[in-house]
Amino acid sequence: MSVWRALHTLALFWMMAGIGNVVVPVWKAWRAEEIEVKALLITDAERNEGVWLLPGMLASGLTGFAWAAAADWDLVRTGWLVALEAVFALDLFIFLPLLGVGLRRVRLLALQAKKQHAVTPELRDALADNVPLVFGTLIVFTVPLMVWLAVFKPF
Repeated sequence: MSVWRALHTLALFWMMAGIGNVVVPVWKAWRAEEIEVKALLITDAERNEGVWLLPGMLASGLTGFAWAAAADWDLVRTGWLVALEAVFALDLFIFLPLLGVGLRRVRLLALQAKKQHAVTPELRDALADNVPLVFGTLIVFTVPLMVWLAVFKPF
C-alpha cells in the first residue's frame, strides 16, 4: 500500500506541474497586449497540455484508484471518496477537454497567421475568446477542493 501511496504522490506532483505549465501561460497570454506574444504563450500552453497535464491527470487517477483498491476502500460507499472521484471526473472529462479545444483552436489559427505573415481576424477572435482561461482557472480552483476532501474526509 505504501508503494501506491508514493506513486500517487509522484503522480500528483506531475499533475500539478502540468496545471502550472498550462494555466500560467494562459493567464499570461490574456494579460499580454501583443497578439504575437499571446499566440506564442497559448501555443506553449497547448504543447504542455499534452506533455504534462494530460499524462499527469491520467497517472494521478490510475495510481489513486490503485491506492484505494490496495487500501481496501469502498469506491462507491465512502462519501468523501465519491465526491473526490466526481470532482476529478469533472476535471478530466469536462474541463480538460474544453481547455484543450480552446488551446488547439488558437494554436491552429496562430500557425495559419504565421504562414500568411499577418494576424488574421480569426486569430484575433480566438484570442478574445476566454474558453482556455475559464476552464484552466476552473481546474485550478478544483485542486484545493480535492485536497480538502482527501485530507479532512468530511463525510
